[in-house]
Amino acid sequence: MVTTHIAAGELDGLWDRLTGTQEAPSLWLVAATGVLALAAVLPAPLWRFARNAVTIAHEGGHGLVALLTGRRLEGIRLHSDTSGLTVSRGRPGGLGMVLTAAAGYTAAPLLGLGGAWLLAADHVTLMLWAATALLAALLVMVRNAYGVLTVTLTGAAFLLVSWLTGPAVQSAFAYTAVWFMLLGGVRPVFELQTKRRHGGAADSDADQLARLTHVPPLVWLAFFHLVAFCALIGGGSWLLGL
Repeated sequence: MVTTHIAAGELDGLWDRLTGTQEAPSLWLVAATGVLALAAVLPAPLWRFARNAVTIAHEGGHGLVALLTGRRLEGIRLHSDTSGLTVSRGRPGGLGMVLTAAAGYTAAPLLGLGGAWLLAADHVTLMLWAATALLAALLVMVRNAYGVLTVTLTGAAFLLVSWLTGPAVQSAFAYTAVWFMLLGGVRPVFELQTKRRHGGAADSDADQLARLTHVPPLVWLAFFHLVAFCALIGGGSWLLGL
């Protein structure tokens, strides 16, 4: 009976920690984390490494929407050149396939927007644990060693920060991660646009969507740009308290 009470008390404490709010960080910290995230996005050497996190979000977006639309998710592969591949089975066309194809380039900006909403409501711990849960769910579907390594290390970072550090470090980490998703979600669309201009990426998400919908790839590129910039503006406003 004593053990039951202790377990129940621990569970209540865990729930309170998860759903409770934390003190909002100062504006200078929010701005500093934004600058730090931007420093990981703009310089090419850092971006080549940091882009792995955006690829995780990109392929995770494909996989999640595939499942939500009733498709069978076969597996996800993440590669060291920051490319990725998500394989799902189902109808070769239709709304489910369109939504699945459109989910990749929109995933990172929308994840950043959702994270910004949680942080604006002072739910730092909830944001960290939600990210950890999503990464754990993604890990189950990863089918190559490099993918397992990158997802595991990313998830471990979120888990360790949420369990072993104080509120100040948690806030700095969470705000940096969200800023990075918002800012990092913008650059891949420009990269795709540049590749297509030079005759590359013939089987990109935009081209697949064009074949599925008979809407020109440039329209889909514009859609990706719109989602990324709207998420950045909206999420950034929430983070800065504007």
